[in-house]
Amino acid sequence: MAISSPDATGAPPSVAWQRDATVIALVGLAHATSHFSHLLLAPLFPLFMREFGLSYSQVGALTSLFFVISGVGQALSGFLVDRVGARPVLFASIGLFMGSALAAALADGYGGLLLAAVLAGLGNAPFHPVDFSILNQRVSAPRLGHAFSVHGLTGNLGWALAPVFLVGITTMTHWRWAYWAAIGVYAAVLAVLWWQREHLHTTVVPRRHGSARTDDLAFLRLPVVWWCFGFFLLSTMTLAVVQTYATSILQAVHAVPLETATLTVTAYMLAGAVGMFVGGFVAARWRAVDRVVAWAMAAGAALMVLAATGWLGGIGSMALLAVTGFAIGIGGPSRDLLIRRATPQGATGRVYGTVYSGLDTGFAIAPLVFGVLMDHGWYAATLAGAAVTLLLAVAAALAVGGRTRPA
Repeated sequence: MAISSPDATGAPPSVAWQRDATVIALVGLAHATSHFSHLLLAPLFPLFMREFGLSYSQVGALTSLFFVISGVGQALSGFLVDRVGARPVLFASIGLFMGSALAAALADGYGGLLLAAVLAGLGNAPFHPVDFSILNQRVSAPRLGHAFSVHGLTGNLGWALAPVFLVGITTMTHWRWAYWAAIGVYAAVLAVLWWQREHLHTTVVPRRHGSARTDDLAFLRLPVVWWCFGFFLLSTMTLAVVQTYATSILQAVHAVPLETATLTVTAYMLAGAVGMFVGGFVAARWRAVDRVVAWAMAAGAALMVLAATGWLGGIGSMALLAVTGFAIGIGGPSRDLLIRRATPQGATGRVYGTVYSGLDTGFAIAPLVFGVLMDHGWYAATLAGAAVTLLLAVAAALAVGGRTRPA
């Protein structure tokens, strides 16, 4: 895999740093846009239910549709990124986000919202293959830990911004104007990426004539790829429990007011962003990145088990969940370096697309598995179960490390 470095290019260290920082900032901006689009519809579900007479099941299906399309598309888009390069796919994705916001702005019923969910899912699908193809090729190897740190941090910020942006504009004007404003945001991001497009170019590895199909699918025979997939599926299920059920658990077990309980998810995301920032320095210092991931995830699981006991009350449980986000966030950059080690040369898009589709799969499965526990009122078991999936993710990370650890 081609990695640019100051020594290879002959550029002075300060110039190389400026170049790397520009690439990292551009990819971070794109990743924040992707996570913003995860929540393009969900914050306004109550308004859609009232205006279009929809049920909880119908609006919930919009989220499921998004993640199904994104998950399947993510695995497939990796092949496209490896074939044509990351930059044109990135520009097309931003265009699809603009189409999604336009469909939402013009929606006059459920059909329009379904179209918006489909376009957003298609737009989101290529982002991890695109982002990591650019970072792995364009950023100097010693700074990849920091690059992956910023990548994860900006994703969390995109999640945090979307509800504030959409609900804030809706409160001041009308929900349709919120989506017109979102189109403006996407257009501005696209303009910046186009302006700096030379920093987003990736080299496509030449393909041997007559063996394209075999070469494209060879990575699927590597067990380490499926260990990586399993790691993402399991760790994402824990995140999905916090995003989906933490508020309800705190209300039911500790009688925490809704407004206060809702802050738990925001605190978890912000603490996770801080953890990813710290994790960038950790990943740059320690070579045994699988062990960094394992310790971070194990600490997060222990904190979640302690929250499940309820011993510290409502506010204490909220604090524990926030610190859980910080602990897991520390392992984020090391996790991405771990997957990079498992990626064969020329297959970055395909491997990251397949591996990160585990993220979408985890988001899709978690409500089905843990929803049963919630329906029975087993709230502590729900948090404990999320901790167990996190420990299983630790086992997967160590399995990947055992197969990729440098001598």
